[in-house]
Amino acid sequence: MAISDMLESTSTTAATTTTTTIPHTGSDLRKRPAATPAATREVSDCTSKTKDFESDDSARESVTYSGSEDSLLGKSCEDDRNHTGAAIESENGTTAVNDGGEKIANVQDRGTDFTAAKLSYRPSAPAHRRIKESPLSSDLIFKQSHAGLFNLCIVVLVAVNSRLIIENLMKYGWLIRTGFWFSSRSLRDWPLLMCCLTLPIFPLAAFIVEKLVQQKYISEPVAVLQHLIITTASVLYPVFVILRCDSAVLSGVVLMLFACIVWLKLVSYAHTNYDMRALTKSIEKEDVPPSSLNPDYPHNVSFKSLTYFMVAPTLCYQPCYPRTPGIRKGWVVRQFLKLIIFTGVMGFIIEQYINPIVKNSQHPLKGNLLYAIERVLKLSVPNLYVWLCMFYCFFHLWLNILAELLRFGDREFYKDWWNAKTVEEYWRMWNMPVHKWMVRHIYFPCIRNGISKGVASLIAFLVSAIFHELCIAVPCHMFKLWAFIGIMFQVPLVLITNYLQNKFRNSMVGNMIFWFIFCILGQPMCVLLYYHDLMNRKGQTE
Repeated sequence: MAISDMLESTSTTAATTTTTTIPHTGSDLRKRPAATPAATREVSDCTSKTKDFESDDSARESVTYSGSEDSLLGKSCEDDRNHTGAAIESENGTTAVNDGGEKIANVQDRGTDFTAAKLSYRPSAPAHRRIKESPLSSDLIFKQSHAGLFNLCIVVLVAVNSRLIIENLMKYGWLIRTGFWFSSRSLRDWPLLMCCLTLPIFPLAAFIVEKLVQQKYISEPVAVLQHLIITTASVLYPVFVILRCDSAVLSGVVLMLFACIVWLKLVSYAHTNYDMRALTKSIEKEDVPPSSLNPDYPHNVSFKSLTYFMVAPTLCYQPCYPRTPGIRKGWVVRQFLKLIIFTGVMGFIIEQYINPIVKNSQHPLKGNLLYAIERVLKLSVPNLYVWLCMFYCFFHLWLNILAELLRFGDREFYKDWWNAKTVEEYWRMWNMPVHKWMVRHIYFPCIRNGISKGVASLIAFLVSAIFHELCIAVPCHMFKLWAFIGIMFQVPLVLITNYLQNKFRNSMVGNMIFWFIFCILGQPMCVLLYYHDLMNRKGQTE
């Protein structure tokens, strides 16, 4: 091209002119060989920068937006000059001296570099060189950062919700009661506290069973039966205590969550040790290669490993875990402060918004249909805020705090479930500890025993539905099966969203359907159903 030829000729001229003689302290004229390569390098650097600006479209756009391409290129060349010292031009503009008074370069020829830079942006130079899409087009929208739009959404949400908070306070006043945090009724929940403190008995019993099996005092079938009794008792014991006591719903939910976690951990502990013993026996019989048993996790029944596993933020047992080198105490303090703040935000939303909405609503299955839809839609936004705060507090803050204190290395407690295109993807990504447990101890064992993938998935949803119902129905002292039906309803939703995703081939469609079902048809409806059934039960008992 003519422009590139012109640049090359300009570069050659600049390299030639830099070999001028500079007067020395004496009477004779001598060449300064040290200055010539330096000046040549400076000119070639500026020329190369000019070529880079010509070839790089992004650099061209940045120069155009700055309003003056000369100023940018001039600044680039002037930065090179500043590296040699505080340059001061002489009266004739042909020499420069550094701080020590030494003449170092000829600066007159730098004007040719600016001339070459101007040639790169002549009106005849092509401004459009290849095919490009708009940043918000469907082909590029998921291939670039949207941090600015995310910040805009944050600002809009803060502004809108601040107005709603002020309007709510002006209309209803301060509705938060101290009983939300502390009440005299909580003192009657001491049986639940004692039950929670005695739950470690079941891991201790499981450890004793494993020790007896290791020392061959009991057979394998007897050990399996004893583990079955221990795991079942670890769930039935809290259920019995909660149903026998007139405790607060929140206390019962916390105890049932602890009981379910203990059950899941005990099942993983028993199943993993059983599988390790089976692999060891197969290796001894030469049925499987020795590489099948992981040398990093030897089969060793250790009380220390069981204790660490019971408090670690995982549901899958293994003798050793990846560990971090140390504990960041300042980081832990900051996360605790965030945990306190977001817990307060949840309490504020529940007391100030959700409670008045559900108290002024009718039963969604017995009242006016349009009124029920209006209540569900009004409840969906604050309910979504509470759920997101709960997710952030538990899965991000609390589990990371626990992992940091225990130096637990694998902290993938969730994935980007908010980008889920189907319901199936959401259940695979939002709760990774439970997902890993399901895959390890239910799904693949079913596959290995000849059960189809569809039936194995159905069994996994069935187990999840049972435990969701236990965690809600037992503390509420009623079994309406709303949570069980809600989880099992996910099975047809998985099929429907998978079909729609394959039909439209568009991730936006599946993601919108997921959010619509998640925000409107799911949790708000369950909240209203359980609230009215709970109020009806209390009214009948009173």
